[in-house]
Amino acid sequence: MGKRVFINNISAFLPNEKVSNAEMEDIIGKISGKKSRAKSVILRSNGIKSRYYAIDKNTGEYNYTNASLAAEAVRGLFDNEAELNSVDCLVASTSMADQIMPNHAVMVHGELKNPPCEAVSTSGICLCGLTALKYAFLNIKAGESSKSVVVASEVASSIMRSEKFEAETEFKLTQLDEKPEIAFEKDFLRWMLSDGAGSALLSDKPNSEGLSLEINWIETLSFADEMAACMYAGAEKTDGHFQGWMRFTDEERSQQSIMSVKQDVKLLNDNIVAVTVEKALSKIKTKRDIKPEDYTYFLPHYSSQYFREKLYAGLENINFSIPYEKWFTNLTQKGNTGSASIFIILEELFNSGQLKPGDKLLCYVPESGRFSSGFMQLTVS
Repeated sequence: MGKRVFINNISAFLPNEKVSNAEMEDIIGKISGKKSRAKSVILRSNGIKSRYYAIDKNTGEYNYTNASLAAEAVRGLFDNEAELNSVDCLVASTSMADQIMPNHAVMVHGELKNPPCEAVSTSGICLCGLTALKYAFLNIKAGESSKSVVVASEVASSIMRSEKFEAETEFKLTQLDEKPEIAFEKDFLRWMLSDGAGSALLSDKPNSEGLSLEINWIETLSFADEMAACMYAGAEKTDGHFQGWMRFTDEERSQQSIMSVKQDVKLLNDNIVAVTVEKALSKIKTKRDIKPEDYTYFLPHYSSQYFREKLYAGLENINFSIPYEKWFTNLTQKGNTGSASIFIILEELFNSGQLKPGDKLLCYVPESGRFSSGFMQLTVS
């Protein structure tokens, strides 16, 4: 059976001041000085009212790296340095680190400057925060760690700013392209993603005072055997052919914004619920023998309010209907922070005063990278 594993504390760190919809374009910029024609449509659909960026509003300069943002979330877990120094495992994850090498976790460790410890980073998009949590969960369960910290962070704005697309826009203009503005699948994500970090402290004992969350299980599934890449960066997809960034020249990488994040919106809409909810949860509910009425709260990470009703319908389709009054999310106020989102959602609920011992939580994290899905069950203790 192994040891029992508990989340003893959760911390969220959202950089700088809240950014309203009206302020977004002033901060991440206009491409070629033109207002986005897609912005209002996308914001109306995703329902996000505010978000945060690691950018100083007054200077326009970054005042956090991804690693320093993650470190802030970790520090929020502890009352003093001695508690941080007792951590024996740090698992840090992000969709896009500040660098290709070395790995993100050692950069976060360097920011924290706590004594030598195991430092591990998991890779992915939205799901990598949950896979990081699973590593720490299994590490403690196996008795290899007694106190682990998990942190997920995103600085999506770093590749969403307008200057990242200027070379492509200029190239298209010189080629007399019929649509010189940036392709929709790239502009789309500029109004969807934002910055933030969330962290959790895990151990093999519940808190002596106050609530803890026991991790009962974490399940993740990849459907890459049947699905093509849908959300990607550092690559290009044309006519079904997927080519990585190293196969392009420097000029091509610039002119085609190869390093930007892209989303195949049609592939996403057609498959995200059917695959990451219906297929995934059908397998998990059989394996784990779970029923919707088991849960006090359902914590879904979804990128847009657009998917809220579709997610509900997907649950109904597999006879796992969970009423909206049990749902807990903060997307509209804190934005879509990718891998950090599930921690930022959990932190708000954990500190809300709403939880009581015995409550069961079901967390859901989909990833459209190549269609992966994660579910986690927590019990309040």
